[in-house]
Amino acid sequence: MKFAIDKHIIGGGRTYVIAEIGNNHNGSFERAIQMIDEVVEIGADCAKFQMRHLSDVYRARALRKDGEDLGTEYIVDLLRRFELGVDDHLRLARYCRQRNITYLCTPWDLRSVDVLEGFGVPAYKVASADLTNIPLLEELARTRKPLILSTGMSTEEEVLAIAALLQAQQLDFIFLHCNSTYPAPLHDIHLRWMERLRKIHPLVGYSGHERGINVSLAAVAMGACVIERHFTLDREMEGPDHAASLTRTEFARLVAGIREIEEALGEGGKRHLSQGEMINRENLGKSLVASRALCAGTVIAAGDISVRSPGQGLSPLHLSALMGRTLRRDMITEDFFYNSDLTDRRVEPRAYRFSRPWGVPVRYHDFREYAARIQPDLFEFHLSYSDMELDPGAYLDGPYTAGFVVHAPELFAGSKLMDLASRSEDYRAESIRETQRVVNITRELKQYFPGTAKPLIVANIGGFTMDGPLPPAEVAACYGRFSSSLKQLDLDGVELIPQTMAPFPWHFGGQRFQNLFVRIEEILEWCTHLKLRMCFDVSHSLLTCNRFALDFYDFATKIAPLTAHLHFGDARGVNGEGLQIGEGEIDFSRLAGILAQGCPAASFIPEIWQGHKNGGEGFWIGLERLERVL
Repeated sequence: MKFAIDKHIIGGGRTYVIAEIGNNHNGSFERAIQMIDEVVEIGADCAKFQMRHLSDVYRARALRKDGEDLGTEYIVDLLRRFELGVDDHLRLARYCRQRNITYLCTPWDLRSVDVLEGFGVPAYKVASADLTNIPLLEELARTRKPLILSTGMSTEEEVLAIAALLQAQQLDFIFLHCNSTYPAPLHDIHLRWMERLRKIHPLVGYSGHERGINVSLAAVAMGACVIERHFTLDREMEGPDHAASLTRTEFARLVAGIREIEEALGEGGKRHLSQGEMINRENLGKSLVASRALCAGTVIAAGDISVRSPGQGLSPLHLSALMGRTLRRDMITEDFFYNSDLTDRRVEPRAYRFSRPWGVPVRYHDFREYAARIQPDLFEFHLSYSDMELDPGAYLDGPYTAGFVVHAPELFAGSKLMDLASRSEDYRAESIRETQRVVNITRELKQYFPGTAKPLIVANIGGFTMDGPLPPAEVAACYGRFSSSLKQLDLDGVELIPQTMAPFPWHFGGQRFQNLFVRIEEILEWCTHLKLRMCFDVSHSLLTCNRFALDFYDFATKIAPLTAHLHFGDARGVNGEGLQIGEGEIDFSRLAGILAQGCPAASFIPEIWQGHKNGGEGFWIGLERLERVL
């Protein structure tokens, strides 16, 4: 169940944040405008006010101060002084539209409903005090607009009765759990009653009057799809709500915390391993390995199997299933067992046919094995910092008819990530020196692949941060520093192509925030300015588009003319990169049509997470699937 208020979907997974200004403007229109401005900057979705016609709300003797309780006399006195007029509310509603924030208002009487209908408000908030006000609810029901109803001061029986009334009217509505004391003591809030409230009606939120933000954040974690908190410029001001209100700093922390919790909650469906978990599983987990050299035809027994790290082979979970199987290949001591050893089928490479140049990723140490099994158009050498110390001649014979591409290391010796845009001049200078070494190695490799006149070097050029993304001005400065680094590199005979990046890449050492070559408009601007072409990593860019709610196929259309080389892997969500082709969200048939138009000559490799395992099994599966569309 869900419904819309303006462009916001209530119950759609994103918490709707109401900043209840109410009467905390203390009767000042100018202060109300200031509060709207601050609420916009804080990131709330709605600025909410209250409207009363006092003669329609209170009995006459209360307005005459004729013997009513002191509490009522106090409240009426404040309301008389702090209420804004109808014209002021109309001006506030118009100003909210200018600032692109929803104006809502709580009507406390029937006349206020008529006034607000003239404003064109998209929904109504019902105060706790009016949850059982049947005439008011019936009038609001006639508007057919969504209702947000606080449940403070009401019994469960009353809430059940109102739920039945509104459900019979087939209205869109949400109940907000609430304790109507100001501030509310923690022991009186009973946040777990949200669970009972959800059984009465599926859409539930929270309207908080407690001190601080922790309870409201807990409500989000418990599934509140609306959070309402009072907002004040100064808690020391006169008025009944200021003491239970949040200041700008507190409200900003609340909104930031809500968005973090939403991101952390996920969808609650099937559990997918994150990229960081997969990295740690590979490095720290355990695998089943051969305890001795084994020949094809061996019936595997317990003594033939050991458990060792890293976790790149068959999980120990499958130990019993492996025993008794007949081995279909030769293994040396401590070779990994794989899932294919549990079946009678092993995926092998064959001659593939594509409409564009294709290749596979390799390391020096496995190049000969791959070269003996396949004849691609190119090999992409993925260098590590230790590979940069090796003699290529110990692994390559040549000359080879295939071409080659080099993928520069992202990590250099000393756990230092390449960052050609670093704010540290020393760090940037070291990155330039290491990148120049990659360039020199690439030139050396040309003797083994004489058909490649100007080899491509794929690079993650840096521009990352640890704790959060950079603001736009600092991103531009990063591109400027990268531009300076390019000028200091001798790139004669090679072409450096940055790789499109995901917003939350995983490096050895942890997840970071990527700031360069992520957003398509920046890529277009800076590639034009720096005269660069790109490596379009489709997996990375799908994650980017998911993160920023962009159209991936529009992204592909725009980047295709700048694309020199492609990395093909599927992806899911904002963190599921390098998935096998067809196991994520990318429509490769549609993508292939875009690339055929935009970059028909660009080469590609399958870049599947751990695709090299079991003799390149992941690559062969990926190429089989890509062959159907490319």
